[in-house]
Amino acid sequence: MDLPPSSYHDSLEELWDEEEEPEGIETIMKVIPSAYHHYLDVLSKVKSEKLPPHHTCDHHIELEGSLSPEALRQFHKLKEAFTTATIIPHFNPSLPTIVNTDASDYALGAVLSQVSESGKNRISFDSHKLLPEELNCEIHEKEFLAIFWTLKHCKAFLLSLSSSFEVLTHHSSLQYFMSSNILTCCQSLWAEFLSEFHFSITYCPGCLETLPDALSLWEDIYPEKEKYLISKNPINYQQIIKENEI
Repeated sequence: MDLPPSSYHDSLEELWDEEEEPEGIETIMKVIPSAYHHYLDVLSKVKSEKLPPHHTCDHHIELEGSLSPEALRQFHKLKEAFTTATIIPHFNPSLPTIVNTDASDYALGAVLSQVSESGKNRISFDSHKLLPEELNCEIHEKEFLAIFWTLKHCKAFLLSLSSSFEVLTHHSSLQYFMSSNILTCCQSLWAEFLSEFHFSITYCPGCLETLPDALSLWEDIYPEKEKYLISKNPINYQQIIKENEI
């Protein structure tokens, strides 16, 4: 992950000397938008309910009442979080790009990453609950569907790349799908769409890339009872030894 840009860091540092004055606190709280509260890993140590009481008026933040010692302590933590914590970087078309995909019985998971000087940075995390007609696909088709869905979802990013990107999958046979002469109707449509992109498919064991697995294995979408699971997804539960073979 990248660190906040130096200009952003310096702008907060310059205001730090006068942070205990109402004008300084109002300015810093305006610089840090409320949208960042979605990033709980950054604000996990900040008790937002104990920040200096304030309200927004015509895009300007105004403090309400006096500042307690606890409010100032929480404000110090807020400033520190946004000058030292890592952040999600923007997509850069010139950087090497990696797409990780995974499919489970009921959902797909995908992670878009780029490699920069600071290491491997995650750009986006996506997941998709399988439709009723998609549940009947066999596992290798679901893995192929995961690639199709991810590239379709990230098409604007991936088509803007200046070089080819890499797709990592847990199913080794997908490495040969694009060159196969025998495809089903759905697979042919998926392959035709994928031909718009310049990429390579690489097999990667699931134990080495666990993030897509976490996105495809939602507990709340799996039926609780085994019988219901079989009735909803029978393709994954087939009798190995038939009755007439016993």
